[in-house]
Parts: sequence; C-alpha cells; structure tokens
Amino acid sequence: MMFNATKATRTALSALVLTLGAASAPMVASAQDAAAPAAAAPAKWFKTCTKQEEADVCVVQNQQLAQNGQLLTAVGLISVEGKVNRKILQVTVPTARLIPPGIMMQIDGAKGVKLDYAVCLPDRCTAEMLLTDTLIASLKKGNEVVLTSVNFRRAPNPIKIPLEGFTGAYDGEAMSQSQAEERQRLLQEAMQKKQEERNKAINDAQDAAKQGN
Repeated sequence: MMFNATKATRTALSALVLTLGAASAPMVASAQDAAAPAAAAPAKWFKTCTKQEEADVCVVQNQQLAQNGQLLTAVGLISVEGKVNRKILQVTVPTARLIPPGIMMQIDGAKGVKLDYAVCLPDRCTAEMLLTDTLIASLKKGNEVVLTSVNFRRAPNPIKIPLEGFTGAYDGEAMSQSQAEERQRLLQEAMQKKQEERNKAINDAQDAAKQGN
C-alpha cells in the first residue's frame, strides 16, 4: 500500500530523480510499447550519498539503459537518516504506464510484490514501497530481480536486473563526487559511441542499397 508523501519521502524522490536526470537520456514511451529493447550492457550496482536539507541520503541503484541510451528501468534503495529515518525502494520506468497494475517485483521467480506509483512526470513514472530488512536480505541472496510495468497498450514490460554486485554496493562505501562524475562521463561517451556506430551502419546500408539500384 502506498504511504503518504512525507518530507522524508519527497527528499528520497528528489534524490533518485536527480541521479536519473544526470545519468540518462530523455525517456520515450514508445521504447517499451511492444517489447523491451535490448539493454546496452549489464549495468552495475553503485551507491551515492548526499546531504539534503537536514538529512543524509544514500541511494544504492541500478539503471538499465537501452542501446539508444533511453532509460528502461531504474531501481533505487534509498536510506534517509536525520530527524526522520526512513528506507524506501523506488522503481522508475518510462511514462505512458497503466497506473492500477503498478510495478510487479519478483526475485528469482518468487511470488511478486506490487509497488504502487507515487508520482508520474512528463518523462517517467516512479513507484515506491517501504524498504524492509527482509527485502534487503532477499536481494542480497538473489540472482536477479524482474521488474514488470504495463504500458498504455496493456503489454507487460518485464526488465531483468542481475543482482551480482548488489551486496558489495549496499554494504560498501559510497562513490565520491569525482567517481560519480567520472562514471557519468564514461557512460555518456559509451552511449555516444554506440549511437555513432548505429548511424554509420545505417548510412553504409543506405549507400549499399543505392549502389545496387
């Protein structure tokens, strides 16, 4: 069940939205209309920590990108410590989702758990639930988590996220600001290189077709 949006919850939402805004290209609803496109590469789990108002906020997250750089799904385990202490699990998907189904989360094929949507922005929708010690333990022991949203065409869009490296990220030290910036730079360069390669392949195919006529 969705809980009320307290100040701590809004702080957590802004924490994940900020990292997504910095790490991904704009989402397009059609990216998941029929079937989920292939991910660019298995994404690694990582942790960042920031100071927001009177709270310390740490986010352990994983972002699955399509080969064109669009964000398919992002999951964030957010810990807020300060005057109010709260742990929240948030999952972000492209917009144009059916709201009632929420996002279904399954760990290694176990019974699914539903996350209700908390907010939808023009380019993304975010669902959330309270993060319990039991869920954290299940993620640490698991091999993969599957997050399924339902698009406006009523087609389920399951995204599989490997849990390899999750425990190390969750229990380990957070990235420094310079490490986070370097990670972002390398990610953007990799996405740009892949886009250039795709454009070249398309142009070469078009040139070959013209020569064959």
